[in-house]
Amino acid sequence: MAKFSDADKHHYHEKIKPFRDKVHVISTKEKTTLLSIQKEPAGAAAKRLTLASDMLDLASYHIVINHISQSKLKLKEEAALNDSRKSVYKSVIYLEEVVSNYVDVPYSDYEERLGEIVFMDAAQRYKLVRKMGITIDLLKNAYGDNTKWRWTFVELEGRFAAVAKNILDLKNAVTNTDPRSPNYEPTVGHLRLIKRLLGQAADRYREKYELSTNRGDDFKLGINFLGALRRIHVLMGDRDDAETVKKKQEIWSAKLEADIKRMEAQKKA
Repeated sequence: MAKFSDADKHHYHEKIKPFRDKVHVISTKEKTTLLSIQKEPAGAAAKRLTLASDMLDLASYHIVINHISQSKLKLKEEAALNDSRKSVYKSVIYLEEVVSNYVDVPYSDYEERLGEIVFMDAAQRYKLVRKMGITIDLLKNAYGDNTKWRWTFVELEGRFAAVAKNILDLKNAVTNTDPRSPNYEPTVGHLRLIKRLLGQAADRYREKYELSTNRGDDFKLGINFLGALRRIHVLMGDRDDAETVKKKQEIWSAKLEADIKRMEAQKKA
């Protein structure tokens, strides 16, 4: 166990005080905003988007507190990391409440929700999902490779992939990938990001299935993320990529079916 003096502890608390103060301010603002939504539901989507961004700031401050602890006391600040993780989850949940948590569904199933955030342009949407992705990466790095939360991050990153997809204006995605469009750069960047995230989520859920849970539900989620990725490729006219993902889906579905039959046979034996 690391040893540190009273002076070390005092210096540590002095260093983290500004960040603790910021945490308090954001937490108070969150409570006020939630009460505001409860009293006046109109405009709730905009308020939840702000909360989603605020929670990422909150998570970052907790990560900084952990960094200071490691630097000054040579100890991980587990409480700060857990608060950071909870804040990131809150951010994802607030965004899910706006754009839905649907994975492999037609855009029309959640298009109406996006009508409530037409004020948010392509660049702002891309900025928010990038901020979320960076915060999740910082949190994973802070926990390290051998964390007990390894498989929890599979769910978190999967939910992140879903909201990153669902906040994108897919109805105008093709038009916005025209180089003459003012939304060209953020839309292309956003599309590249969600393609990577959906593929990564699929692979991670299969990994979780094979190395941890052996639960068919996890494998099915991986297959659903492949389905969502295929929908994006089809929408954007990427025929070869869509066909590649379709074949991968078929192979994974066949394996899952075979695994289920094998496990049922073992139970009967």
